[in-house]
Amino acid sequence: MRVNRCVRVCTRLIVLLLLTAWALLAPPPRLLAAGAPLADDTVPALGRAWPVGLRPPVLRGWEPPATVYGRGHRGVDLAAAPGTPVRAVAAGTVSFAGRVAGKGVLAVDLTGTGDPPLRTTYEPVTASVEKGDEVAPGEVIGTVDATGSHCTAACVHWGLRRGETYLNPLSLLPPWLLSRGPSRLLPVY
Repeated sequence: MRVNRCVRVCTRLIVLLLLTAWALLAPPPRLLAAGAPLADDTVPALGRAWPVGLRPPVLRGWEPPATVYGRGHRGVDLAAAPGTPVRAVAAGTVSFAGRVAGKGVLAVDLTGTGDPPLRTTYEPVTASVEKGDEVAPGEVIGTVDATGSHCTAACVHWGLRRGETYLNPLSLLPPWLLSRGPSRLLPVY
């Protein structure tokens, strides 16, 4: 009887370990918000932190325009209260920190991402860094401004470009940062 019980417990533990490994190694779902594609295969997932918060709600996803001047949403809007710290998603060099059309804008050229480099943008922000500063992943580079947002709720607009081509900034984040919630283990009966 003890052998059968031991076999059952061991089998359940092995199944639990396999399910956990599968959950950690499985590819992420291909959609995140409002039907927007989750990732762009031309962008390396080199991000190590969300720009704001731990897993901020995506208020509006990336909607690439059909033409260069067409309608679309050239970034993602992340819920963030005024004063929230804005962090560098990956290592890079600040290429712009100032105001554009009355909004605080910050741009960071990402290190080792080719020529032209990938550039992340954040607005509306009050920068705590200056043009030419080197930033590390997760480093605070500014705070969310109280005004200047195009969102109906407080948010930060996070963009990504290579040259003149807009890309989905969520592509910079690895799948484990994009998951919808904490990992959950199944009970062992």
